[in-house]
Amino acid sequence: MSSELRYVVGVDFGTLSGRAVVVRVSDGAELGTGVHEYAHAVIDDRLPGTGRRLPPEWALQVPDDYRQVLGTAVPAAIAAADIDPASVIGIATDFTACTMVPCLADGTPLNEVGEFADRPHAYVKLWKHHAAQPQADRINELARQRGEEWLPRYGGLISSEWEFAKALQLFEEDRRLYDRMDRWVEAADWIVWQLCGQYVRNACTAGYKGILQDGRYPSTDFLEHLSPGFGGFVADKLEHPIGQLGSAAGRLTAEASAWTGLPEGIAVAVGNVDAHVTAPAAQAVDAGQMVAIMGTSTCHVMSADALREVPGMCGVVEGGIVAGRWGYEAGQSGVGDIFGWFVDNAVPPSYHEAAAAAGESVHEHLTRLAAGQAVAEHGLVALDWHSGNRSVLVDHELSGLLVGQSLATRPEDCYRALLEATAFGTRVIVETFAESGVPVRELIIAGGLAKNALLMQIYADVTRLPLSIIDSEQGPALGSGIHAAVAAGAYPDVPTAAKSMGKVRRGVQLPDEARATAYDELFGLYLELHEHFGRRTKLMRKLKSIRRAAVAGAPQKEESQ
Repeated sequence: MSSELRYVVGVDFGTLSGRAVVVRVSDGAELGTGVHEYAHAVIDDRLPGTGRRLPPEWALQVPDDYRQVLGTAVPAAIAAADIDPASVIGIATDFTACTMVPCLADGTPLNEVGEFADRPHAYVKLWKHHAAQPQADRINELARQRGEEWLPRYGGLISSEWEFAKALQLFEEDRRLYDRMDRWVEAADWIVWQLCGQYVRNACTAGYKGILQDGRYPSTDFLEHLSPGFGGFVADKLEHPIGQLGSAAGRLTAEASAWTGLPEGIAVAVGNVDAHVTAPAAQAVDAGQMVAIMGTSTCHVMSADALREVPGMCGVVEGGIVAGRWGYEAGQSGVGDIFGWFVDNAVPPSYHEAAAAAGESVHEHLTRLAAGQAVAEHGLVALDWHSGNRSVLVDHELSGLLVGQSLATRPEDCYRALLEATAFGTRVIVETFAESGVPVRELIIAGGLAKNALLMQIYADVTRLPLSIIDSEQGPALGSGIHAAVAAGAYPDVPTAAKSMGKVRRGVQLPDEARATAYDELFGLYLELHEHFGRRTKLMRKLKSIRRAAVAGAPQKEESQ
């Protein structure tokens, strides 16, 4: 079959929906897209069905929502592309991470076992489930005391979002459920298991989220000291053969073929993470090219030729993005989520009415108003920690802050300050990498926020880096398509496939020296707040503790009939 007539399907499982894209193997052309919104979205208040109340900082999902993506978005993408499904040679998927599914030995999620349907720990723990921060704190403290060699590979701190902290929370809060669980599985691997009937643990999440370094996990002795009885976690629940990125995990089963409408037996690629899989889609496989995948949160990934210890990084993994290079990861836990929170909760009706009259969304309206301001005209500086800090402080007990408000402050002032705060957070990451011997020479933006020209110019000015933008609205799905093509044998490796199938527009936004100089002064104030609230005082942590106690002691309101 001619390469012009061969296609792959990439499926990107995001926070609220799954997107499937049909990609032509020869040149990466995206021919058709299908989207399916998760019926249960993010569960952070009450369990579905029973209405059981969840504590603060929980974020759960229903795994069957992911299956529905395969049965809805994939056929829709094939129909939109108007191709013969028989010409599809492979499928690959990516997922938000760290998103964990507690399973039986056959892959059945525990929330689908009747007796556990009303137990919160039986559900998927989404990446932004931050209720395991106390467990993460203990992991970090014990690792520092013992001088564990793996800790510096994660910038000196393990996140509450990752596999071990979330598993320890399950172990300590619902031991019966933990004992019933056979496998603690990344959603990135669970969905591949659904497609090919084979459980293969992908190298990306195992390294970045599962503390697998140099072929070893944290020792049984370490885990037993962490919590008696938890020592067997790796051997009993976690450890599994590792699949390398771009390789085939297996072949599409008859059942999955019926869901998707794709040919039985085509290649199913090893799972991947939405951020890391995007780098090849942006042709960012060389050293010094940092990709910022900007959506509800931002993940920063880049490859380098050398191994360095970067404070507060989310991890460095050999071959974690592409074979032959060290893959680095950092991130910000809240970006688009912060802008959305502000619009939903802090913008008066008059602005909503003005936006509607102008035919704009409220985001577009605020952006237009903010774009007319000079740098620092609003007199504000903010901290972008509304969902905690992922890098470089790695502390999800931190919270957002806006300084400088007066009776003259307007919504567009606050909105712009929040945009700038996220750019300052990225600059902290970029400078920390550079100071550690991993310089960044180009910042490539992927994700929906790349459409906001003001935000992009702010990022270029704040970081003093040229901004390139991925030339695809579905970067992770395109990146998955690239991995599917490699898994199917159409290309010898991911970098080669990226050159033919990846897309990027270089130098779209360049830094302006006058604005960059003005931002330097604001960034200095941001750093003062960053150091004070992030390192010197426990005020924000105390507020979170007070809130948890208040919520736990408050009487539950009866549901309206």
